[in-house]
Amino acid sequence: MTRRRAALLALGGATAARLGLAGAAALDARPAGAAWRRTNYAGRPVTLLGGPALALAATASAVAGAPAGTRAAAALVGTVSGLVGGYDDLAGARPEQARDKGLAGHLRALRAGRVSAGAVKVAGIGAAAAAAALLTRRERGLADAVLTTGLVAGTANLANLLDLRPGRAAKAAALAAAAGLRSPAGALVAGPLGASLAVLPDDLGERVMLGDCGANAVGALLGLRLAAVPGRAPRAGALAAVVGLTLASERVSFTRVIEATPVLRELDRLGRRRA
Repeated sequence: MTRRRAALLALGGATAARLGLAGAAALDARPAGAAWRRTNYAGRPVTLLGGPALALAATASAVAGAPAGTRAAAALVGTVSGLVGGYDDLAGARPEQARDKGLAGHLRALRAGRVSAGAVKVAGIGAAAAAAALLTRRERGLADAVLTTGLVAGTANLANLLDLRPGRAAKAAALAAAAGLRSPAGALVAGPLGASLAVLPDDLGERVMLGDCGANAVGALLGLRLAAVPGRAPRAGALAAVVGLTLASERVSFTRVIEATPVLRELDRLGRRRA
């Protein structure tokens, strides 16, 4: 991929994201925007409509840049992850869903005979990831299909786990996308890189949150990029890292680890408003 093409795709993603944020601001000012309003960790009012803005921009620009044979998969995982993430953003805010958080919470709900909004999201992203594996790896074996499914679904979830402080998930998405630019499949994440950077000022300014919709969508697209890495061993290593971090999140606070690590702490706080 040439630098010119990468720059054009990133610009396209950024432009689409800024247009989406303008639409989000207009909707937030109307009664229909009330369902998307939340109070963040610092007690400030924010809107989750930054999520749909990012999801749409990242998905559209990823499809525009995706290599032949990957476009349908990019459209599928970005769209489905954004939709079910948005459902969880809205339905998961209901009082009866408050205790069904995290993998353990979803499993408890299922054992009790309830289907949590988070479980619907997990099933939807998992199905989209499995379909993406069929769309992109038809000529390969079961192991490759498992790796693709795990990377897409796992990275979608991991990005969402980072969306606990302003700008954290968007920064992580931008860094991961930038790291994946080199190679023919790098065009897949050039647009999401631009889109993530475009929403970052509003995210850091605590005007919007990415929520499940935005974080899951951009994370799924990053996972699809990881699934295009040549060689089964590197992909297996990436999946092991994603699974390990996800399991660790059930017992260890990412925020606590970041605050205890100077480099991560300074990067995490960069550009953020003081609490």
